[in-house]
Amino acid sequence: MDAALNSLHPAAAPIEQQLKITGMTCASCVGRVEKALAKVPGVTGVSVNLATEQATVQTASAVTLQAIKAAVEKAGYGVATQEFNLGIVGMTCASCVGRVEKALAKVPGVYAVAVNLATEQARIEADAGVPLAAIEQAITAAGYTLAPRGNASGTTGVTPAKLPEWWPVAAATVLTLPLVVQMFGMAIGQHWMLPGWVQWALATPVQFWLGARF
Repeated sequence: MDAALNSLHPAAAPIEQQLKITGMTCASCVGRVEKALAKVPGVTGVSVNLATEQATVQTASAVTLQAIKAAVEKAGYGVATQEFNLGIVGMTCASCVGRVEKALAKVPGVYAVAVNLATEQARIEADAGVPLAAIEQAITAAGYTLAPRGNASGTTGVTPAKLPEWWPVAAATVLTLPLVVQMFGMAIGQHWMLPGWVQWALATPVQFWLGARF
């Protein structure tokens, strides 16, 4: 009987989402991100690649991208996103706004959508890998038109990272090097000891700031 019911109502196929994770530097980071994502209710599979900084997440339809992003950020990492600010032509009422928002929300990789009828503007926050063509296709399929690119209301923007992701490792290396040199000297019978306050000043930011996640 149960088998017959299952055949009439098959389980929904899992949805696969790909995200670009920022801030990972080692295999330990990969494991931390995978564990954080695996704990999200509805996530059925996780695979994180350190070299490409890509996370592939299989989820049930009920899992939102906001929940996945929140899990990554709680683990101490980030999700690379981009923001589109587009002009929409053809909207005349609140029903049009709802139709556009629903169409855009269904695009894989879109986190949030806000459409303003008065300004005919759509603000879309999406994963860094989502192309503008996918956004435009969703708008067209909903029965509306994207404003010309040259129009101020039809510009797109990507929020750039302020610093390269590897800068904490480089900074920690520079601060740690003097301590490593003096330890090397001790190994060969030399006493190249820095004053205690200098050692404290070098080690403290590495321990409690740059290495805080560990």
